[in-house]
Amino acid sequence: MATIKVKQVRSAIGRTKSQKRTLEALGLKKLHQVVTHEDTPAILGMVAAVRHLVEVEK
Repeated sequence: MATIKVKQVRSAIGRTKSQKRTLEALGLKKLHQVVTHEDTPAILGMVAAVRHLVEVEK
C-alpha cells in the first residue's frame, strides 16, 4: 500500500480537544514535524479532520 507524509504546519493551541487528540494519534507533537503513515481509510479520515493544520505529501 502507498504511504503518505503528514507535516504539522499550524499550532494546536486554541483548537478543540478532538483535534488535539487527532494530531496526537497521527504522531504529531511539534510544528514542522513530519510522520509517515500507510494510506489507509482510517489515516485519511484523521488527516481530513485536521486538514487545516497539516500538509500531506503522497
